[in-house]
Amino acid sequence: MRAAVVTDIHANLPALEAVLEATEEAGMEEVWCLGDVVGYGVEPDACAALVRNRCQACLVGNHDLAVLGALDIASFSEAAAAAVEWTREQVTEDTLEFLRELEPSGEREGIGLYHASPRDPVWEYVLSGEQAEAGMNANARRIGLIGHSHVALFFRRTTAGRGEETRGAQASSRNEWLVNPGSVGQPRDGDPRAAWLELDTEAATARFHRVAYDVERAAGPIVAAGLPNRLADRLYTGQ
Repeated sequence: MRAAVVTDIHANLPALEAVLEATEEAGMEEVWCLGDVVGYGVEPDACAALVRNRCQACLVGNHDLAVLGALDIASFSEAAAAAVEWTREQVTEDTLEFLRELEPSGEREGIGLYHASPRDPVWEYVLSGEQAEAGMNANARRIGLIGHSHVALFFRRTTAGRGEETRGAQASSRNEWLVNPGSVGQPRDGDPRAAWLELDTEAATARFHRVAYDVERAAGPIVAAGLPNRLADRLYTGQ
């Protein structure tokens, strides 16, 4: 199975459209979404409709849950909370209905899917080898896919039993591993291009991809909607 894995879309329609076009050109058999369909951007309904129509699997993320009122936004940053409140006022019932159907974890083709981590599918950021090791311990499957951190990362279990981080164009391992495709709508690894992952379940390989898109088309409407400028500015820098 060759599957495209996407996550952290954050209502960034231009980025999502560019990624889905790239996955189609690459001949991906399925598209799996790890959550946060809505969030910082201003096109939640269009993004939700695309994910609903194009993805064979989809999870709910913490921003999706916040828009549904299932999470208290007191722990969110000021900018994130403002985006949640704006989205609640603008989003349609069709989008809310779609999000309500989703769970923060799942399985596809024998692979664990988690919005955040196997230990905490909603909140935990996996950014270190120690966190990855704990996540692999909590994952009942050999391979786990994670999102939430907005950083493209690959972790594998070493022969010593530790979680080892690898960054690069392609990752491969026959041991246990966790892999984060990076963010479609708001990358935070210094590369502003939209991210997605090409997963080959038979070969046990994961290839990271980046796609350029019209950032101005995504950033301009955020400012025009009266949301914090930071949400638009960071799209240009990938931070």
